[in-house]
Amino acid sequence: MDITLQKSTELGVSRIVPIASERSVVRLSSDRADRRVAHWRNVVISACEQCGRNHVPEVTAITDFAAFLCQVASDELRLLLAPDSERDLKQLEPPGRVTLLVGPEGGLAPEERQRAETSGFVPIRFGPRILRTETAPLAAIAAMQALWGDC
Repeated sequence: MDITLQKSTELGVSRIVPIASERSVVRLSSDRADRRVAHWRNVVISACEQCGRNHVPEVTAITDFAAFLCQVASDELRLLLAPDSERDLKQLEPPGRVTLLVGPEGGLAPEERQRAETSGFVPIRFGPRILRTETAPLAAIAAMQALWGDC
């Protein structure tokens, strides 16, 4: 997670929402979760200093999946990384803002994926490879920037 936070900050994201989903590997107590989020916020600040960025992305508290779906703005393009999708980024219109949903190792549970799609998330793929959880968001952000510039 540290590397993903660091690199996504360098790539220009504005908000990071850690999500607890059905298949999340790590389950933290309230106190440990608070300490982890504080650590992640420090990672993001350090990444901003390293890359010369003067806007620190927000790192929210760990959010459960249902709450996350309720938080997403309706005027944003909502993307869900799904290796079995037939759609890719090139088929989408350049958006103003993007919310990218990346599942845990093993992907989202089928019910979670269905709920995300019902909430307006568009499944997209990157080709024949299934990327690791720490690689997928960075590849997606870089691809979006290459196609659309900073969103």
